Amino acid sequence: MPHVVILGGGTAGTMVANTLARRVARRRGTWRITVVDQDDRHLYQPGLLFLPFGAGGEQDLVRSRRRLLRPGVDLVVAGVEAIEPAASRVRLDDGRVLGYDQLVVATGTAPRPEQTPGLQEGGRRGTVHGFYTLEDALALREALASWAGGRMVVHVAEMPVKCPVAPLELTFLADAFLADRGLRARTELTYITPLEGAFTRPVAAAHLGSMLAARGIDVVPDFVVDRVDPDAGLLVSMDEREVPFDLLVTVPVNMGSDAVARSGLGDELQHVPVDPGTLQHAEHENLFAIGDAAAIPASKAGSAAHFQAEVLVPHLLDQAAGRPLTHLYDGHASCFVESGHGRGLLIDFGYDVEPLPGRYPVPGLGPLGLLAETRANHWGKLAFRSVYWNLLLPGRRLPVPTRVTTAGRRAPAAGTPTTTHAAA
Repeated sequence: MPHVVILGGGTAGTMVANTLARRVARRRGTWRITVVDQDDRHLYQPGLLFLPFGAGGEQDLVRSRRRLLRPGVDLVVAGVEAIEPAASRVRLDDGRVLGYDQLVVATGTAPRPEQTPGLQEGGRRGTVHGFYTLEDALALREALASWAGGRMVVHVAEMPVKCPVAPLELTFLADAFLADRGLRARTELTYITPLEGAFTRPVAAAHLGSMLAARGIDVVPDFVVDRVDPDAGLLVSMDEREVPFDLLVTVPVNMGSDAVARSGLGDELQHVPVDPGTLQHAEHENLFAIGDAAAIPASKAGSAAHFQAEVLVPHLLDQAAGRPLTHLYDGHASCFVESGHGRGLLIDFGYDVEPLPGRYPVPGLGPLGLLAETRANHWGKLAFRSVYWNLLLPGRRLPVPTRVTTAGRRAPAAGTPTTTHAAA
């Protein structure tokens, strides 16, 4: 009886557990599937983006992890003390030890404000806010409710971060929020990034950069933060550039689980290096990492975890049956980008495929437009919450291709304006 232990009951871990349970049930196999997490509280993270602007309620974002898992999947509520891959076991912080035949590390990544001097002190003073946790998003909502104007800065400390388009979305939504309240002319809005541009890929970076410029949002690229001076209201870079702020909305350094570090399995940010295609550890063949916990050159996004799960689950089945691992993850990610005033974009890309204009999920037909601001993309973003709870987490197949494609997509011609508006 194979025993699969999944560390983490977030998006990636829940999808793997439920997808594996479904496929084992169809094959009438007998497997033990155990999910380990420190609590029974599953958070719908994409919903945090809307809370600061008064949209949605926190009660709609949290559900029981146990109730999201299929019958036959066990949930162990405990923290992870250490992984011992040589012995194929996990030590929990309550003293229990779990042996495994296969291990999936899905422990995610999280903001670490303590990594930047002054960031936590600014948070205590109320001039520095985040939005990647429920508590931070609600605190930012209070700050924006009393905002009367001044210098607002949206800042990304270091890449990679979970949902890398979220800081851009926050900036676009802040622009629309302020405009609707007659405060935009009284607010200097700045976007600061360690990247060379607004995004990691050239075509999308040019497109998104032009959207920021059209809204009068200043972009400060190549900014590697050194410290925050909360007394002076300054964000200071390693090369001593200074950006003043009255309100700083920051995405701190993201780091993986401390248990990964204690186990000697992590890189400098405590993510687990695995093969980018198979998601398998190089030294421990029965150990895999998925989602935000994996140190691979893919987007740390829920959609990427979904496409990874479609590769990883067959690997677990094949490995248990003594077959070679033949499926490969190609870096596929699909991300909605809210741009304000009821419009949004959709980008779809992979390791070797740029986000380009086109239609999705059916090439040439859609119904969603790629790299174009449309109302349909905005409604797609809102509808995704239902898809998440009812299709994605339960491990049901979605009507979208697992592998990214270039069919029906085109690169903009040189000199072509990058900002695209569409009717639908």
